[in-house]
Amino acid sequence: MEPTTLELRQDGPILWVVLHRPEAMNAYTATMGAEIAAAFHRADRDDSIRVVVLTAKGRVFCAGADVSAGAGAFDTESGAGAKNFGGGRHGEDGDFVAAMMECRKPSIVAFNGAAAGVGLTLTLPCDIRIAVDSAKFGCVFTRRGLVPEAGSAWFLPRIVGLPTALRWCLTGAMVPAAEALAAGLVSELCPAEALEARARALAMEIAENTAPVAVALTRRLLWRHSAEDSPKGALAVDARLNIALGKGADVHEGVSAFLQKRPPAFPGKVSTDLPQPDLWAERLLR
Repeated sequence: MEPTTLELRQDGPILWVVLHRPEAMNAYTATMGAEIAAAFHRADRDDSIRVVVLTAKGRVFCAGADVSAGAGAFDTESGAGAKNFGGGRHGEDGDFVAAMMECRKPSIVAFNGAAAGVGLTLTLPCDIRIAVDSAKFGCVFTRRGLVPEAGSAWFLPRIVGLPTALRWCLTGAMVPAAEALAAGLVSELCPAEALEARARALAMEIAENTAPVAVALTRRLLWRHSAEDSPKGALAVDARLNIALGKGADVHEGVSAFLQKRPPAFPGKVSTDLPQPDLWAERLLR
């Protein structure tokens, strides 16, 4: 079934996932969450897709949750808020956070404009974020009587640090692009007219130069171990993974391409060639 809140297009190795409710400033609904999850599940299964780029149509990335139901927009028990958070936010097909985290392909967010509330937090499980220089960002939950959602109490401090996350979340204020860049929420800013080209260039840098299997494993290692108290967890698995990879065709190709000064053509496929040296690594991969 074709999505109703997104535009999906595959551009070579890139899957573009475009929020497409410009008449509503791309406001989030449960349907949108389910369709984002489905797009990431598709990317995970399809070896022809190397990178997902998440962006939006119009002048705003996402204004937050759809509040067209009025004061009861977040009341899922009475039914008024069901289209925002009822049903579709949960379960295998609707949990976009799990879909993003479990996807074995890297993801880039290209903020074309402001992102507030869930419009910001839905992007935090992605790997790289860039933005137009006019963008603004807001963890506005406390200004609506709510708390940060979509796991953002875990994601945001890891990305920008606890002091900054506390200030942003407790004040609920909108943050300009320059502050978001300084805090590490986004890695770079660019003019609006250059955003799509820059996102594509980043995606192609990954797709043309890296091994899909190595990228999938590296993404998992960093997300899983970067917040641990010591390097023991990473040390327990990275050597085993490199031993398994070192005897395989991807490493042979990577070294040969380097020595021969040519672009690599890695044969490994994420769907079939992920090494699983022990049960821990198997859990890491899925």
